[in-house]
Amino acid sequence: MADLRTTYMGLELRTPLVASASPLSHEIDTIRQLEDAGASAVVLYSLFEEQLRHDELELDYYMNADTDSFAEATSFFPQTGEFRLGPEGYLNHIRKAKAAVSVPIIASLNGSTVGGWTEYARKIEQAGADALECNIYFLATDPEVSSSEIEKRYIDILKAVKSAVTIPVALKISPFFSNMANMAKRLDDARVDGLVLFNRFYQPDINLEELEIEPNVLLSTPQALRLPLTWIGILFGRIRANLAATSGVHGPEDVIKLLMVGADVTMLCSALLRNGIGHLRHVERGVQEWLDVHEYESVGQMKGGMSQLRCGDPSAFERAQYMKAVKSAQHVKVSGREAWKILAGN
Repeated sequence: MADLRTTYMGLELRTPLVASASPLSHEIDTIRQLEDAGASAVVLYSLFEEQLRHDELELDYYMNADTDSFAEATSFFPQTGEFRLGPEGYLNHIRKAKAAVSVPIIASLNGSTVGGWTEYARKIEQAGADALECNIYFLATDPEVSSSEIEKRYIDILKAVKSAVTIPVALKISPFFSNMANMAKRLDDARVDGLVLFNRFYQPDINLEELEIEPNVLLSTPQALRLPLTWIGILFGRIRANLAATSGVHGPEDVIKLLMVGADVTMLCSALLRNGIGHLRHVERGVQEWLDVHEYESVGQMKGGMSQLRCGDPSAFERAQYMKAVKSAQHVKVSGREAWKILAGN
């Protein structure tokens, strides 16, 4: 049987199948189920920067309320059980998860500024997390903010967190840069340990009855695979950092394609929410069977074989492939919906 082992940010993993940040990691029992089903590592649900700010302000309020009343005002300080410290609960969750399973536990911080990440990153390391994934969720909407300012923010966050911890640090980023390849190189130069490609921004919807903007969370589809597949194929062999694929990873074929363009790990979320945690077994079995049938000895042997660096037609990752796709659609007499299916590869 082919060897499915891989390495991600210095962590030795049994397979490339990693459970990405999701509600599935809220409960310790579910984390155990993820390990039992074959997850080689678990990324915990994200702690948001806003939660850190909220708790700091809440604690400050309680600690300072009534301090000007009289000299004995310190007796008005609340006991620790009287207020909720969400971040402390997250640290306890890390400790419990580490005690419950043997696979690596990767903590997740979600935010957009340097803020209080640095100090909290230290606490995450002290709690026992094997690595930290910083999910930089920032959609620039201010026309006065330049692209260079946005890019600098990413670099500053990375440097601040890296200076605070010794555990590996990954950045989960969006593809919305003027030059994604250059941005990846700059993050690599700043010593990021892993790049998670890509973050999905959730666009709002409009409630026509209430005339309100409302959130609309949609699970990913296999078609979302194309974006991480393209950029991992372009970046493989050109940067030092490990590459993790997320969004659109639903079946064994998706995992195999991503490994062939150079992914070190593939992260699953929507597929598990839709099909159940046991779906991991199906995916692993399918990957194993494909490697055995095609006589690959290991994941390492196949990794990057179809990347731009090793592809016989490097232009397939660039504009020439787009031109071919458009021309092929022009010669087919189908409805508009079917034409889009052809372009999407269905």
